[in-house]
Amino acid sequence: MTRDDFARDDLITVTITPPATAPARRCQAAQEGESKKRERVPKGISLMALAREHGGARPSPIVAARVNNELRELTYQLDEDASVEFLDLETEDGMRIYQRSLVSLLVMAAREILAGCRVSVEHSLGNGLYGEIYWERPVTEKDIENIEARMKEIVKRDVPFAKRTIPKEEAVALFERDGQHDKVRLLKYRKAPTVNIYTCDWFSDYSYGYMVPSTGYLRLFRLRFYLPGFILEFPSRSDPTRIPEYVEQGKLASVFFEAERWGQVLNVSDVASLNDIVSQGNIGDIIRVAEAFHEKKIAKIADLITENKDRLRLILIAGPSSSGKTTFAQRLAVQLRVNGLKPVSISLDDYFVDREHTPRDEAGNYDFEALEAIDLKLFNEHLARLIQGEEVELPAFNFLKGKRESSGRRLRIRPDQPIIIEGIHGLNDRLTLSIPKSRKFKIYVSALTQLNIDDHNRIPTTDVRLLRRIVRDSQFRSHNALETIRLWPSVRKGEEKNIFPFQEEADVMFNSALAYELAVLKKYAEPLLEQIDRSVPEYSEAKRLLKFLDYFLEVDPKDVPANSLLREFIGGSCFV
Repeated sequence: MTRDDFARDDLITVTITPPATAPARRCQAAQEGESKKRERVPKGISLMALAREHGGARPSPIVAARVNNELRELTYQLDEDASVEFLDLETEDGMRIYQRSLVSLLVMAAREILAGCRVSVEHSLGNGLYGEIYWERPVTEKDIENIEARMKEIVKRDVPFAKRTIPKEEAVALFERDGQHDKVRLLKYRKAPTVNIYTCDWFSDYSYGYMVPSTGYLRLFRLRFYLPGFILEFPSRSDPTRIPEYVEQGKLASVFFEAERWGQVLNVSDVASLNDIVSQGNIGDIIRVAEAFHEKKIAKIADLITENKDRLRLILIAGPSSSGKTTFAQRLAVQLRVNGLKPVSISLDDYFVDREHTPRDEAGNYDFEALEAIDLKLFNEHLARLIQGEEVELPAFNFLKGKRESSGRRLRIRPDQPIIIEGIHGLNDRLTLSIPKSRKFKIYVSALTQLNIDDHNRIPTTDVRLLRRIVRDSQFRSHNALETIRLWPSVRKGEEKNIFPFQEEADVMFNSALAYELAVLKKYAEPLLEQIDRSVPEYSEAKRLLKFLDYFLEVDPKDVPANSLLREFIGGSCFV
């Protein structure tokens, strides 16, 4: 039967958009005439069938779509006129779906090879996910090789991921029988009366989000033995056709290990355990201990700097957006003063080049995050003179005029006055090329949460930072959640280029995540996200974040101390 055989009432109009890619590629596509297509298609057609017909030849598979700005699986059927944007692995949502499906494939294969084992996906590491397998004996490299081989067999069989909606009580009983007690504890706090369960062959799982239609979509992955667990590697969004070469990140792995140890001390490893503490009225104790962890770590960093005060004259603090760098820098300064030092701060913003000399990004916009947006020659000249005891006049940048001006502020520092500089390029030695490495102390700050939803569904550190930024932008920058979410991809792109490649260059790493913070942010973020309606593409992201926050019981911020890094985002900080 052809499309012409359908009656007019059996056809619907669909506006099809190819997968969104980088800004430069979108511009190129527009110039080459690649645009939305309007098609008349049979009512009830699945997105999978539509993708086969209109997806075109792509370097990575289409794994989902946005239908009228709402995220949908490929099994979704269209029954009315709609706009459809296909999503492949070059998109954030597409990659999330691919990774989530890979984890389910891994758990299934591991339980087939090591009967009765428990798989826990802990956190991201490099271009992959680190996890551990708990069994009757320690897992070996050969075990991991066997699991990878089984995963490939299941992919070759192209087994469907079948979704079904069942009552919450039935889901609890299912996971109780299967020994997935983490999900039993999580579902205890679920408000909705039903649960979506995915079944692949014999294996059933609960996934925070959508899945690919079948295992045949998951052809590109690598499973690596990483004592005492594994790393599940996958392609990058920038090149979804291959697995990039693994780069060891020992310092970052150590910070995650420390975060997990803190979680064990607090007895908070997943959302259910945090909710248990909240429901029992004991969250105040968790807040105080978590904040004490931070204070102790900052004090240790200050002690390390003080022990080398004759050598270290420059303290550089860098980290991705909303990692809490500003409050960290202020708390570090307090601890340094406790140790008898008198640190001074210099703002990198005042060393911007004049607007007409600012480099532009690939879309033609001013790139204020580029290293070349800073007058490196003048900045390094001032640093060298200050460290040698000379007096300099610091500049001031007039953002309204786009010009650097004279500030009239003169500065001379003493040997007991280290210079603190906070900025995205702090770990890049090109920023301070004139200062020997031995005279610099570099600190990387990021929110590396150890908290997971359950064993198989982790909480990306990116989501924590995005929620922080949504709340902060609303509180202090007059930006609504829509504007923040819309800007976030370009923020992430800048981090990938200017921060993450240099994170292992840090002398120390500070984890600014707080085990309880998402329960506090929930109160602030939910009403902001609810303002985003389905008329805009950002609706699907707002809906995802709202679903994520729904797992948490809300916590009143009254017990959060005034010097907490969290206060930088929710307000009430003593450092304003």
